[in-house]
Amino acid sequence: MTHTAPPMTDALAWFHAARQRQRATLHQLRLVAEWSGQISHLVHMLQRERGASNVWLCSGGTLYQQERRLCAELTETRRQAFLMLLNDDTPPFSSVLCTSLACALWYLDTLPALRERILTQDIAPAAAMAGFSRVIRHLLNFIVQANDTVDNPPIARQLTALYSLMQGKELAGQERALGAIGFTRGEFDDALRQQLVDRIDGQQRCFDTFLTLTTPGQASAFQAYCTASRETERLRRLACTRLPGGNNPADLALRWFALQTERLDSLRQREEALIAGLVRETEALLRDESQEESFAHWLEQHADDEVQTPPGGDLIALVRDQARQIAALSHQLASLEATLSERKTIDKAKSLLMQHRGVSEEQAWQQLRKLAMDQNRRMVEIATAMLSVGSLLDVPRKE
Repeated sequence: MTHTAPPMTDALAWFHAARQRQRATLHQLRLVAEWSGQISHLVHMLQRERGASNVWLCSGGTLYQQERRLCAELTETRRQAFLMLLNDDTPPFSSVLCTSLACALWYLDTLPALRERILTQDIAPAAAMAGFSRVIRHLLNFIVQANDTVDNPPIARQLTALYSLMQGKELAGQERALGAIGFTRGEFDDALRQQLVDRIDGQQRCFDTFLTLTTPGQASAFQAYCTASRETERLRRLACTRLPGGNNPADLALRWFALQTERLDSLRQREEALIAGLVRETEALLRDESQEESFAHWLEQHADDEVQTPPGGDLIALVRDQARQIAALSHQLASLEATLSERKTIDKAKSLLMQHRGVSEEQAWQQLRKLAMDQNRRMVEIATAMLSVGSLLDVPRKE
């Protein structure tokens, strides 16, 4: 006796078709969860390499030489592990996820050239930081795009909690790198302070979202192990006000880096726990084979339902908004590089005036400012012109 498939006018047939599609989506989410684990590990090493590179560049190659080299080697190991995933059969990802992956791979290929510029010290710390941050942003964007395929509210909630945590961790990593610049140099100008405050505020918003969406156990673990320590808060206050005299910049920089690294490692453990939970949840859903019984239960549960919005739609909007925030903060790094470069040029021009005219730093600054106002030009343009003809300023010093 042969069995024929029920006609597609049958409600149960359509329910079975829906379950098959759902299982296909769950298989894809299972892969996304596995890939998220690899991405999380790779991003963690990129964050560490970024911070070590900043300390090394700001110290003129005297600090973290071995650490920077080791971080680069570990990052490359994780990159190769991630690329090994691509050697398998093409996963059933959507076109959006494939596009996101293509962008991530493109920027991963920029790492060798970035490392070469760091090695030769042919790049400013802020520009090096921007290069690493751009790679990280595109890797994290793969997880953002995964939300487009979610039709299960609990999974959407877990995936959004994971991304919020990873995004907050990335902003904490940027805070570590920015602090490394200021503490190693022994000063934080206004632009650098603002960048630091932006990262502190941004990561707190992400962590608040994570705490809202995650389980009570995960929230308790985060509060216990992942919040900023008292010593970190003290160094934040120093960075955002004024560094006191008598401190060794190298000691402060190394202490800052160690504290922030410990916190980022704790955040990494929370990521691993969330990814493991996501894998368990998708596997549990895939093991559910009681279709007829589930259909009866579904009819009982949804008999009187009203029209609802798609599951997870509000969470997707939230993730998109957070992604825009982190992109905006990352783009600010380019302007930070320009600001720091202009500040250095103006300081050199002030030193030139102080040397040749015997004036104080404040008087030199006022002279530059007056020249800029009189000529209706930016102060950095006046400073650049002055440095280019510095040999002509051979004016005898005032006694």
